[in-house]
Amino acid sequence: MPKGSLVRLRPIEPEDADALWRWESDPEVMRWLDDGYLESLAAIRKRIADRATNSFAKVTFGVETLADARLIGVVQLRDAQPETGRAELDIYLGERDCWNGGFGTETMRLICRYGFDKMRLHSIGLGVVVENERARHVYRKVGFVEEGRLRQSFRRDGHWHDMILMGLLEDELLD
Repeated sequence: MPKGSLVRLRPIEPEDADALWRWESDPEVMRWLDDGYLESLAAIRKRIADRATNSFAKVTFGVETLADARLIGVVQLRDAQPETGRAELDIYLGERDCWNGGFGTETMRLICRYGFDKMRLHSIGLGVVVENERARHVYRKVGFVEEGRLRQSFRRDGHWHDMILMGLLEDELLD
């Protein structure tokens, strides 16, 4: 399993449902995420139990601290295509006390390294709401660059927000 000095990435387990439900019910955690519709704890448990195993097309990991083996977030590479060598990245840290201190940066480096080395990807993309400067800072810090903009494509609090499209090529990952 990918491991750094702060976190390790590990498969999602059924007992992770309670944390996922708590995070997905927290408006501040979900502030800039496409949160869809609220789910019950039972629905999240079923979703975890029924989800497909990790594969090239979609790999999902829990983000766990090394210090106390606490689940603090989720990261995934999805829509991977061997023909293009590209995948899309999604990440969120649900534990607010881990929003600073390098946990997100290390998680990004680990998942990108996994994508480039294990999955043999050439590029990784993501979308981020313009106003989510904390996330944009982390993405730039590991080497992502802005590649485009989707105007007024994300709605929150009755307002439309632009999304920045960012990308990282395998030789651009910064350590």
